Amino acid sequence: MPKTTKSGEPIEDELPSTLQRSDAKAQATYAKTHDSALESYDGDERAANQVAFAALKHTHEKVGDHWEPKAENGPSDAQAEGDRSTERETAGGVDANASKKHLYELATRLEISGRSTMSKDELVAALQKANDRASARARKDAAGS
Repeated sequence: MPKTTKSGEPIEDELPSTLQRSDAKAQATYAKTHDSALESYDGDERAANQVAFAALKHTHEKVGDHWEPKAENGPSDAQAEGDRSTERETAGGVDANASKKHLYELATRLEISGRSTMSKDELVAALQKANDRASARARKDAAGS
């Protein structure tokens, strides 16, 4: 299903919920990449979603229940560094290539306990769990309203 209108604007209702809560650039990046990939991969929705999220992870990182622009563009994890056929571990939108200081600051924003003693890898894992919980909570709240 296309994610953009004929004029190229994102169709908000067609975007994943985390993107519906994100800025216009994140929405446009995902939607335009998705639709281009959908055409390239003969309507393969799964492939289009993978390509669109990989593109998004170069410009944005997942923080809680939404995506925020990264300070520097580039792949966020080992999976995003590869191509569509790459099968490496993903950090689920957490910018695993960011500095430990940046990850710690995000962990502080998300009120992750025990963050001061965590290694960089532990911060990435904790942020991923916190993001998943925040997204689930936001979806539940949206369904209840």
